[in-house]
Amino acid sequence: MKDDANAVRNAWVCWLVMVKLKLLSATLATGIFLIADKRNVASLLILLLVTNAANAKDLDINDWSSIEDLARGETVYFNAWGGETRINRYLSWAATTVKSRYDINLQHVKIADTAQAVSRVLAEKQAGNNTDGAIDLLWINGENFSALKQNQLLYGPWAEYQPNFPLVNADRFPEMREDFSIATDGLESPWTRSQLVFYYDSSVISGPPLSISELLSWAVENPSEFIYPRPPSFLGTTFLKQAILELSDNVAALYLPVSASNFDEITAPLWEYLDALHPNLLRSGRYFPSTAADLRRHMGDGEISLALAFNPNEAALAISSGELPKSARSYVLQGGTISNVSFLAIPFNSPHKAAAMVVSNFLLSPEAQSRASDPVHMGSTTVLSIEDLPDEARKMITAIDYGSAAVSIDDLNRKLREPHPSWTLALEQAWVQRYSAK
Repeated sequence: MKDDANAVRNAWVCWLVMVKLKLLSATLATGIFLIADKRNVASLLILLLVTNAANAKDLDINDWSSIEDLARGETVYFNAWGGETRINRYLSWAATTVKSRYDINLQHVKIADTAQAVSRVLAEKQAGNNTDGAIDLLWINGENFSALKQNQLLYGPWAEYQPNFPLVNADRFPEMREDFSIATDGLESPWTRSQLVFYYDSSVISGPPLSISELLSWAVENPSEFIYPRPPSFLGTTFLKQAILELSDNVAALYLPVSASNFDEITAPLWEYLDALHPNLLRSGRYFPSTAADLRRHMGDGEISLALAFNPNEAALAISSGELPKSARSYVLQGGTISNVSFLAIPFNSPHKAAAMVVSNFLLSPEAQSRASDPVHMGSTTVLSIEDLPDEARKMITAIDYGSAAVSIDDLNRKLREPHPSWTLALEQAWVQRYSAK
């Protein structure tokens, strides 16, 4: 009886140790309850403490060299939009580079909609898959980040431990720590900047509209010369947000969670505006394109003379690819346009977190950022603080020539913050309800 009592007591002690250290291994848990003497209990306790310490070391993001060591040989499944050839080519270059330098296998998983990846992470969580997720790194921002953060589906904080993170100067540029007005809290790493710009054919238009209000007057005088993508496409929804920021009398409410109590009142000027605009669009508002590529095609074919994009370099890139005429020019509205930062995040259950962090840090390097900014390659806008870079790195980026179609730096300094992410879905649903059947 005494031996039995000791065995029960020892098993109870081991169970407490397991709970204390939050071990999840079924094998170890089974072994705990097979131990029936104090010596084995002590040995197991030491084993568990050593194992816990090793795991803590594995995740010690203060020691970046250890992160790089752990990353070697791992495969990173990077879920990122696959709808743009130049981005795909750039990520192919990045994969080759991180393989040669860090022995990391970077696999670009091309997705059409980030929401698909968010749904997958959520489904894995609901299924109890907490350690072996299918996604290691995710290109994300806005309402998708908000959903993942709210449901505690992201790993971190990790972003500000990256050696290259100081290069964005987040103290000077607070948008590096804010995603659609939601604090990132180290759960995301900046990757690229974006800003809504308008572009036009200067051989047709001499003075393009400089505000949302002017755009309506211009469209009335120049029917069928403008069109915007159908929400919920990202660019189409951004146009709605840009319009409501200028038209609303209660802009402050747009930076708070959307409320059914005042939604109709706040959005009424937007619907009144669109009701007046749509009859003057291409095909009288009976048609809305799906993508930015469709807009480029319509202008390239001479169907429209004014369009919009969320990449400030889009017109320059399209001229080089032959999609737009050389007379295309870009600009920012006089009162500014919506700007945001695209981020990279690591799902909570990524099995390759170390390698995902190394890839992210590389994509934040001056080398990777300058190549991404080059129209010959990806043609994005860097998140690095150019003024704070070392001379050589600064020269790499400032030497890039975007051509005459590019937006000036002064124009890009006129930025508007993204509204709260809840407005995205609310505006999309309301737009579809009002206009999708027309």
